[in-house]
Amino acid sequence: MGRATVRRPVVRIRGLHRSSRPDTVVAEEPLELRVGGKALAVTMRTPGHDVELAHGFLATEGVIGGRDDILAARYCDGVDDEGLNTYNVLDLALAEHVPPPDPGVERNFYTTSSCGVCGKASLDAVRLKTRHSPAADGATVTTTVLTTLPDTLREHQRIFASTGGLHAAALFDTDGTLLAVREDVGRHNAVDKVIGWAVLEGRVPLTGTVLMVSGRASFELAQKAVMAGIPILAAVSAPSSLAVDLADESGLTVVGFLRGDGMNVYTHAHRVISEPPPDDAR
Repeated sequence: MGRATVRRPVVRIRGLHRSSRPDTVVAEEPLELRVGGKALAVTMRTPGHDVELAHGFLATEGVIGGRDDILAARYCDGVDDEGLNTYNVLDLALAEHVPPPDPGVERNFYTTSSCGVCGKASLDAVRLKTRHSPAADGATVTTTVLTTLPDTLREHQRIFASTGGLHAAALFDTDGTLLAVREDVGRHNAVDKVIGWAVLEGRVPLTGTVLMVSGRASFELAQKAVMAGIPILAAVSAPSSLAVDLADESGLTVVGFLRGDGMNVYTHAHRVISEPPPDDAR
């Protein structure tokens, strides 16, 4: 299995002082996803939890609806110059009742760690494919719980602590209980990994949950939340306009700028219940 971090030499400069030392940096390697031996997508990711990533990707693309839709996942054909497996090619076998991916899902190009699998900014496409709309989810979350989520996420970012170079995504129950957290050089991959965890655990649709992300709330992350049936998406930074449009139409609550005791609720604010901060509650 590939390593999530690697050591590289670095020249450290502090004022006029220079020194040479090894440093830990996050690993970034391509992962080719195949379905039935046919190449489907290539994404740049941090090695680790690749099977979860694949399940989450296929679920949020509408290819599968649950863990029983995939029979097997195996690494294959990824070798380096010495003939050793790089674990960078993953082939998945669909169950007989699952139709092959729509041709529109195929990506014949490398996707960067920043943009994910791009080119799907279409509300109509998402609306037609969604199996688990969050619109009818009656879940609510208090502001008190929401304000604890960024710190909880950071506390569980094991690789970020040693590299400072990773995005993270976490799933919480609406009472603040942490369900799963995953890190990756790509924010979209981190989300696919936690959703893939939920697929493998038989927890999709993810009713009554909050998806917390360490960066901004892009259209693609909102789309993934909608496809997984997540009712609340929270981010420490801003959402994009298209993410807000999709969330408004799909019944997804989007919370942005979640920092300290403040936040902005962009859509479906009825799910966010205001509570006074603990010090003011006395």
